[in-house]
Amino acid sequence: MSLNRRHFNQLLLATSAASLLPSPSFSANQASPTSGGTLKLLYKVDPGNALFAINTSSGTGQAIGPKIVEGLLTFGFDLTPQPLLATEWSVSEDHLRYTFKLRAKVKWHDGWDFTSEDVAFSIFRLKEAHPRGRITYQNVIAVETPDPLTAIIVLSKPAPFLIAAQSSSESPIVPKHIFEKLKPADGQTLETAIGTGPFKLKEWTPGSHLIFERNPDYWDAGKPYLDRIILRIITDPAARAVALETGEVDIGDSPVPLADLDRLKQNPNLVVDTTTYAYSGPQQQLFFNYDTEILRKKDVRLAIAKAIKPEEIVNVALFGYAEVSPSPVSTALPKWYDQSVKAHDYDPKEAERLLDAAGFPRQSDGKRFHLRLTFNSFLAQGYADVIRSQLEKIGIGIEIKKYDLPTFLKTVYTDRAFDLVVESLSNTFDPTLGIQRAYWSKNFKIGLPFSNAAHYDNPQADTLLEAAAIEPDEKKRWELWSKFQHLIHDEVASVDLVAAGSQIVASRKVKNFVTGAQGINWSFGDLWLDPNS
Repeated sequence: MSLNRRHFNQLLLATSAASLLPSPSFSANQASPTSGGTLKLLYKVDPGNALFAINTSSGTGQAIGPKIVEGLLTFGFDLTPQPLLATEWSVSEDHLRYTFKLRAKVKWHDGWDFTSEDVAFSIFRLKEAHPRGRITYQNVIAVETPDPLTAIIVLSKPAPFLIAAQSSSESPIVPKHIFEKLKPADGQTLETAIGTGPFKLKEWTPGSHLIFERNPDYWDAGKPYLDRIILRIITDPAARAVALETGEVDIGDSPVPLADLDRLKQNPNLVVDTTTYAYSGPQQQLFFNYDTEILRKKDVRLAIAKAIKPEEIVNVALFGYAEVSPSPVSTALPKWYDQSVKAHDYDPKEAERLLDAAGFPRQSDGKRFHLRLTFNSFLAQGYADVIRSQLEKIGIGIEIKKYDLPTFLKTVYTDRAFDLVVESLSNTFDPTLGIQRAYWSKNFKIGLPFSNAAHYDNPQADTLLEAAAIEPDEKKRWELWSKFQHLIHDEVASVDLVAAGSQIVASRKVKNFVTGAQGINWSFGDLWLDPNS
């Protein structure tokens, strides 16, 4: 049975508290697009070799990859699915067969034909190697390819979020003839960065820049409007602000310290967009390393939770650009967030009592023990600074370890050389996809980024997560997520901190920089530069 748009919307079980209105980059009355020009895109970390989100859920794969590779679908502001590499799609009555009719005459950048074999390969590579893809596609048993332009995903159990996962930033389709020669953990190189998208990667100087040129053979005739994108890597926050103010760069995602935003808002040449788009589901959390013996004690974890005041992170580290989000389910997903889950009471005296009772009295230097604290390099160090200040008040010595992104990923997910980590594991548009990866025991895998960093292993949590992932009844699914939220809170399996979205700062000449639920993480095929702005 083919489902109409209304039925598909019922499958999209996650909407955010965010505004779903068009962004400031869009106006119904704006001038017609102008072709040509070079967009200077600001990026604040070296992306390493994780350009495509085929084996990573990192921000780099989500932001950079869609300029080159595409998904089967794209999504409007309200998460309504729209055609991309797939032109039609339908779901069987038992929700176990998803049929996609593929766009004809699409070419990979190296001239090979795009076919259903590429789709089948990509789905299984996502299932094997992507932190969220391991959840999204866990029940895929086959991808049938009856002809070059038909792909049928066959499931053993329902996956109520599968359609919503088909974006370029979440489930990119990669060329089989290139990627079957690569191991799942391999990153991209200039030679393997091949896609069907509107731009081709032509130059890549690590630590400096990437240059994308217009794909003259793009299937969407007349697109992209831009001739070129130059992605500039600027790691210094002050330098990024200057680059935006002087026009050295045109646009960036969360590019400047939050303290600078008010000043940039007053600049008549810039637009500051603070919308939280529906695909993001922001959530920042503190995870414990369960392989650290001290942290296996619940009273120690509870003491840490009671010593942390999330409001201080909001006000001091984030200048008010966030809200306290005390459950594994982000407050940005009100449909699934159980409001009865509250932050642990801020009570430093009780925290000290718990640590004393757990056998960790203060020593002669005033410290009880020492822990290594690191943080996702996409986040401001203010998170770590506030947490260190709060924990040192109860006698826990904290050593902050700051790393670039590749070193952070290796330290946390391969070497496991940390005790506490402040992560930014987005809920995305559905709690199963964003949350299960962090707490599911089967998703602990050495070297898999943005997975179960804590090495958390709880059969009850596994049961709830696995049931929620296949439950098509919305009410029953909510009840499962409610039980999970209370379990994680009661066990202090993590300390959920805040929901802090991103901010886009752009030159006023940049038009259509957001066109749907993915925010800035899309192809830029419809983005254009207005020479009169």
